Amino acid sequence: MSINRVIISGNLTRDPELRQTASGLPVLGFGVAVNDRRKNQQTGEWEDYPNFVDCTMFGTRAESVAKFLSKGSKVAIEGKLRWSQWERDGQKRSKIEVIIDELEFMSSREGGSNGASATYTAPPAAPAVNASVYDEDIPF
Repeated sequence: MSINRVIISGNLTRDPELRQTASGLPVLGFGVAVNDRRKNQQTGEWEDYPNFVDCTMFGTRAESVAKFLSKGSKVAIEGKLRWSQWERDGQKRSKIEVIIDELEFMSSREGGSNGASATYTAPPAAPAVNASVYDEDIPF
């Protein structure tokens, strides 16, 4: 058995590009920068190092999502990795990209850093429980 699942969150590195296959299937492509923290051996300080991940989404959802994304948008993505290779100018090239199954917007439409926190409402507090209603003689 093998598992091919990936979850990333980060910011778009460029505006998304919407195109279509020869058969008319919409394809949305964009890059996401995902930071990795490492300790700098010379300074001893923690530093962010970006990883740049190509992402692709297919179908009518790709068309819909394209309207709401732009460079800098923060997103969370779940999908699978796909490796592809091709030849250009006599040189073999390859890349790994994320094929998107689920995408969540983490920026507000106004460009805020986290729209989710702006719309989050805390659940109501649990009602107080009167402990005297429980029978202490219950054996479990």
